[in-house]
Formats: sequence, structure tokens, C-alpha cells
Amino acid sequence: MPEPATRQLPFPKRELLLRTTSGVILALATLAMTWNGPVSFAILVGVVGVILLWEWSHLTTGVGFTAARLAGAAGILIALALTVSGRPGLGLLLVLVGAAMAALDPNRGRREREAAGVLYAGLPAVALLWLRCAPEYGLAAIVLVLLVVWATDTGAFVAGRSIGGPRLWARVSPNKTWSGLIGGIAAASLTAWLYVSWLGGDPGLWLIGLAAGLAAVSQMGDLFESSLKRAHGAKDASSLIPGHGGFMDRVDGLVFAAVAAAAVAVLIDAERPAAALLGL
Repeated sequence: MPEPATRQLPFPKRELLLRTTSGVILALATLAMTWNGPVSFAILVGVVGVILLWEWSHLTTGVGFTAARLAGAAGILIALALTVSGRPGLGLLLVLVGAAMAALDPNRGRREREAAGVLYAGLPAVALLWLRCAPEYGLAAIVLVLLVVWATDTGAFVAGRSIGGPRLWARVSPNKTWSGLIGGIAAASLTAWLYVSWLGGDPGLWLIGLAAGLAAVSQMGDLFESSLKRAHGAKDASSLIPGHGGFMDRVDGLVFAAVAAAAVAVLIDAERPAAALLGL
């Protein structure tokens, strides 16, 4: 049975202004640290990764950092240090070790959630940093992934609010619609095509397909985080970002898209991952 339809909702101007302002500030800070080089980017993803782990723990268990969580956070940070120094394989292994250490929490009921939190925060951090460290087109590939995710969020928000229609998954996220999903995929595909054209590349069906796939995966990440919040009776992961809630609420799509992008790059050409994503 199809999900019930939503009304066509007017734009909430104050919400849109708050979301836009905080989103622009975060985007500019992210782009600046990404542009500045792999070390700067490693610091960025390291800070965000630790925040994500804290928000995950706070959301799923209601308590702050424990010794097991600190061990998991340490594993993520060491993994990033290894990745930026040219050892991404060891970095990935350290994330897995960090998850295993977090699973040693004395509280048996928290062990699986602790391990999952380290993977949720650590895997995308290593994936993004690995792409950024690529000697060819590393910066361009990261910007592509960011633009695709941001365009997906914006396109889904605008189309969903303007058009409405059948809900995508009402039990998990009542405000998400099929029109929003289609709008997000269309916006991501167009943005990717324009971006690679601006770079001087020759975007074809491959790039459109990649952008559409990453957009769909990004929306899956959004739905996953929504289901997690609903399962624990929370509206937002935290209140750190005005208009967006927490960092999990802001980067939920990027978490999934980053891992997917890295997996695609590995399958195509692990030696030139950034160029592989861009089709160059």
C-alpha cells in the first residue's frame, strides 16, 4: 500500500533563513579547510568524527563518553593520522580495531551500539581523507562528493516543500516525499554535470549515473538517521548547529555517500581513486 500523500507546504521563511545561514557558514568553513590541504582536511574530519561519535553515543545510550568510547575515538584519530601519512589500509584497520575496543564496554546492552558508532563516524572519515590525499584530483573529487550531497539535500528540500505528494517512508520521516527524492537526484546530477564541465572534463552518462547513485545513497543515510532518532524518541541528534540540530543531522547523507564513493573508486582504480570518480 502506498504511503499517504502530503500537502503542498509553504516555505517556512524563518526556518529556511536559519538553515541557509548556518549551512553557508559550515560550507565555507568546510571548503576552506578542504582547500588548505590534506592535513587541514584531516583535522576537519577528525573533529567532526569525534563529534559524530559523541552524538551517536548520546542519542543511543543517553550518556557521554566512556572509556570504551574514548578508545573508539582514539582509534578514529590514529586511523586518520595513518591515512594522511599514506597508510589508508592501516587506517581502515584501526577503525575496525577501535570498533572492537568500543565493543568492550562493560555494559553488555551497549556493546553493539558502541561498535556501530565507531564505524558510523570512522569509516566515512577515512574514506573522505583517502580521496582527499589522492595525488591526482584529490581536492576536485572531494568537492564533487560535497556538492552532490549538498545539491541532494537542497533539491529534496525545495521539491518536497513545493510539490509535496506521496511520502517516501512516513513511519520514519513524515516530511520526506518521493518528489523530494526525485528533486534531490535531479539537482545532484545537474550539479555534478556542471561542476565537471567547469573543470574542463567531458561529463557523460557515467558521471550522471554516479551522481544519481550517490544522491540516492545520501537519501538512504538521511532515512537511516531519521529511523535512529525515531527509535530513541529524539527530534535532533543534538543542538550544536542552529536550524539543523546536530552534526549527525547535517552530514547524515555524507556519511553514507562518502563510503559509497570510496567503494566505487576502489572498484574502478584504487591507484587513481579521485580521477576514477571524476571520469578523468
